[in-house]
Amino acid sequence: MELPNYFIIDTQPEARLTPSMVTEACRQLKRNRTQYLRDISTAQTITLLAQLADNWQDDLFPFRKIALEASQDATGFSPASMARGLDDFFSRITEENLHNFMAQELGDSRRLDAPLGTPEERSDNRIAFARGPELIGHITAGNLPCPTLMSIVHGLLVGSAQFVKCAEGAGFIPRLFAHSVYHTHAKLAACLELARWPGGDNPLEESLLKEADCIVAVGSDETLDAIRARLPLGKRFLEHGHRVSFGYIHKDYLSRAMARELAENAARDVAAWNQLGCLSPHVFYVERDGAVRPEQFAEMLSEAIDGLEHSEPRGNISDAESGEIAHRRSFYEIRAAHTGDVRQWQSEGSTAWTVVFEEEPQFATSCMNRFIHVKSVTDIDETLRAAEMARGQVSTVGLAAPKSEAEAIVIKLAHWGVTRVCPIGQMQNPPIGWRHDGRPTLGDLVTWTDWEQ
Repeated sequence: MELPNYFIIDTQPEARLTPSMVTEACRQLKRNRTQYLRDISTAQTITLLAQLADNWQDDLFPFRKIALEASQDATGFSPASMARGLDDFFSRITEENLHNFMAQELGDSRRLDAPLGTPEERSDNRIAFARGPELIGHITAGNLPCPTLMSIVHGLLVGSAQFVKCAEGAGFIPRLFAHSVYHTHAKLAACLELARWPGGDNPLEESLLKEADCIVAVGSDETLDAIRARLPLGKRFLEHGHRVSFGYIHKDYLSRAMARELAENAARDVAAWNQLGCLSPHVFYVERDGAVRPEQFAEMLSEAIDGLEHSEPRGNISDAESGEIAHRRSFYEIRAAHTGDVRQWQSEGSTAWTVVFEEEPQFATSCMNRFIHVKSVTDIDETLRAAEMARGQVSTVGLAAPKSEAEAIVIKLAHWGVTRVCPIGQMQNPPIGWRHDGRPTLGDLVTWTDWEQ
């Protein structure tokens, strides 16, 4: 299936993009929004998005077929990993979930169509109307496709035109998604543009920063600082910087049967999107004094990851990434040979996966690509002391704990700064209503008009 030239990204790199082309594209998007989006109600948009998501889970859907049949050079992932990731993502986008999401964020999914009031507002004789930005400029990261897709969904829900600047080498899946939107509803797609160019102080980016009402950016802290410094005054800037995640397993969940199931769930968290996202675990902290020792759990985890390698292979990575894994393996092999508190399990003949167990609890960042640490701790307090170096940068904690202990642990994690706690096995699969970095997702996009009656 040959994709037509509907978006700027379709003509790159043949067409040379200029700042004036970006400026004109942004202005055309605004005109299209005025002409088309006002005719589409929020309920219609939700229905269209839910139908589109359902199509993306069908193996016969042309755009999914292209995604799964593409070379790994195009997607960065093996077909099996891509299929699992797409299914996990699109299965969350249902009409019920989208209506609930908008009610969570705005009080009622219809508040973008007409002034409405919550009971609390009506008791004060007022109602309110929400509106999305005229034009959202997305500056995306290059590690995973689904955050970019979700950002586009958010923009469609609030009725905004959108210009998506894709990272170099990361535009394949967003491009397919944009074409699938056009295939579903051409007027919606007319309010969407995609392009790619190198990041940094780029004249093309200056045009986007000037024309967009709201900039949503994902990237390293350095990248976000650079964008913030170049933003014109008065621009809304929603940023998502570098984050890490870890898992925590209470000793009461370490019976042999429960530990085996937990290891399989933890392996899915490690394997999902090759551990490249901010929600991917770097470490699993395992309490001592359970029926299964932390070191035994690490061995179970290695067996579970090895099993996934056969059904959902990691696929190829760069020489530099393989070299980093080999270097770290050598480091831990030396430590294991000289101390009794380090063990390592690894795939044979490749760098496909690595599990390192240590008694020493200090937080360790992974080099990703299915390289995971398992560490032994006494309790959650020792864990938080050991992870202090990552405080303020932890997005998600995967938790396995009995109900009698879980609430107290979650409260400690919340006060420590963690913004999401979920079951182990769901770390890379947040619900659609997840508050990214602890902020209201749609609430940060919209502006309100209060009507006092």
